[in-house]
Amino acid sequence: MHVLFDEAGKFLAGRILSEAEASAQVELDSGKRVKVKAANQLLRFDKPAPAELLAQAQALTAEIELPLAWEFAPEAEFGFAELAADYFGGAPDVAHQAAMLLALYDAPHYFRRAGKGRFRKAPADIVAQALAAIEKKKQIAAQIDAWAAELAAGTTPQPIRDQLYRILFRPDKNAPEYKAVVEASRATQTAPLALLQRAGAIESAYQFHWQRFLFENFPKGTGFAPLAAPAITDELPLADVQAFSIDDSSTTEIDDALSLQGLGSGTVTLGIHIAAPGLAVQPGDALDEVARARLSTVYMPGYKITMLPGEVVDAYTLGEGRPVPAVSLYVTLDEASLDIRATETRLERVPIAANLRHDQLDHVITTAWLDGGTSDDENAAQRLPIKRDQLSFLYRLAKHLKARREQVRGKPETFNRPDYNFKLVGHDGGVPTGAEQVAITTRARGAPLDLIVSELMILANSTWGEWLKGLGVPAIYRSQASLLPGVKVRMGAKALPHAGIGVPSYAWSTSPLRRYVDLVNQWQLIAAARHGRTAALAAPFKPKDAQLFAVISAFDAAYSAYNAHQGSMERFWTLQYLRQHAVRELTASLIKEQAGGAWLARADELPLVFTVMGAQGLPRGTRVRVKLGDIDDIALDVGGTVIDVLDADAPGATTADTAEDDDDEAAAGPIAIAVDVSETGGDSADNPSP
Repeated sequence: MHVLFDEAGKFLAGRILSEAEASAQVELDSGKRVKVKAANQLLRFDKPAPAELLAQAQALTAEIELPLAWEFAPEAEFGFAELAADYFGGAPDVAHQAAMLLALYDAPHYFRRAGKGRFRKAPADIVAQALAAIEKKKQIAAQIDAWAAELAAGTTPQPIRDQLYRILFRPDKNAPEYKAVVEASRATQTAPLALLQRAGAIESAYQFHWQRFLFENFPKGTGFAPLAAPAITDELPLADVQAFSIDDSSTTEIDDALSLQGLGSGTVTLGIHIAAPGLAVQPGDALDEVARARLSTVYMPGYKITMLPGEVVDAYTLGEGRPVPAVSLYVTLDEASLDIRATETRLERVPIAANLRHDQLDHVITTAWLDGGTSDDENAAQRLPIKRDQLSFLYRLAKHLKARREQVRGKPETFNRPDYNFKLVGHDGGVPTGAEQVAITTRARGAPLDLIVSELMILANSTWGEWLKGLGVPAIYRSQASLLPGVKVRMGAKALPHAGIGVPSYAWSTSPLRRYVDLVNQWQLIAAARHGRTAALAAPFKPKDAQLFAVISAFDAAYSAYNAHQGSMERFWTLQYLRQHAVRELTASLIKEQAGGAWLARADELPLVFTVMGAQGLPRGTRVRVKLGDIDDIALDVGGTVIDVLDADAPGATTADTAEDDDDEAAAGPIAIAVDVSETGGDSADNPSP
């Protein structure tokens, strides 16, 4: 005797070896023996053999017309043998009964299961809906197959082209467009990204990187809802100074300005004036929500995404020719020794006499000119709205502050690589296309105007950090425990030392138009300026405020993502520079040995760190000539091969260089493309180049 039974939704047949009241011992054709409960035994038979029965049943099942079987089925619950008798007529044999069982089980849209071997006819409207869904699914499957075939053949269907960036960066895995890419990828044994490149879907490498950034960080776009800049209603006194700012020509968010009083008197008062959006924007209002969502301005060559709407920036920026509300730090100094005698913070309106642009003046305001010599452009020097003695004093003060910080650090800052400026020639300021001609120029680190701004902003941030600490007013600080390799700069609510800068505490406060952390700290500073020793009670953020920690966490993540994108875009344009200028060879210095005999090398005259082969056995710091390989604009990668050793006895890198080399390793490429089927000393970050 044989039995057909249900084993976890699968139909099997075998020979009965023995039986008990509630079960039977059954031997399958494979020789395996199983215990089958009586409730799971659906059909007993003597002939044919189990395997033959299942084969016959499968063949007969294909001949059963399900719509006709549904018509024959009674309205009440029924068993498969009953329907087999009605459908086939007479007394159907075991093969026909088994065939009906398989057919019913595989047609849940026509028949609902009501128990082992028992079924109930589905209502007509449900059947109609199910059949329509099945037909639609077939059509979608056919469409997926057709799209996959097109992709495999090297063309991209328009629906996939329309959904390209969503497929790549935020896919709906149930969408047919995504499934077509996955199917084509499997069929061609090609990675999805390579498949789409080959099929011409990715027409612009720049758009690929741009859209990836937007999907990850600005899924709702970069535009602003209409928002008016609230007026500053405070009755602020007018400062008796003539302040000036120092920024790049493309800077619109002018956060900081400087002033000097008392030169020649023995006692000098330095004013550091910071734009004061915190006097108008309040925690929790509409503009705060916008700023907190963005957290920082995003910079990249040729373009930027501002933290605040342009009209709001215009209302509070320190533009020349008008008095502007500001949070001012006044530092009283001994003119000869440069010792600090006193500091004071005021809320006031500050007249801005001039907006100096360092990219236009670096060749004019040189070290030699500041020390009393002649300028490279004496006519331009004579037209400066700021007197040389003021700039000379500020430069002397900046050098003094830097030397004092270096004493605290225990070692000098030795970063001597140039800074690189990117300019897209003829670009109109909109989102770049990636086809623009790029110019890359260099500026020596520590140029006088840079040094003045960076040192005085460090002075303001550290002074205000200590002041808030002394008043017990919470703030957001940056700290670094030591200069040992691997010890990173961290953000937190505790006023801890910053070893990399060499100050006892450091609270970003000088860029409130560009960084949300600075705006938060400005609110705390305004409370301190208004309320003094009771400021901790009046400040918007109280000690151990959960909102403060939430801001720190969100800012850290966003700022890292924005900096990574800026780095990627600078690398993109550097690779375009190589292509546009047909650079096939360049000189570089070896900075770090990699696994497999490869080295990381830094180009001598471009902001490029890349992998080279053929440098085995050479010491770190060796200068070499490298032949470049192919450029991959998607992976942002280029490699090279050493063709000549220029200087095998180069001195080893300094500790500071080593720290920067470690940071550069992450930017050496290729970048990680995730498709679902990757602070140095000083304070230049306070004034990032747009």
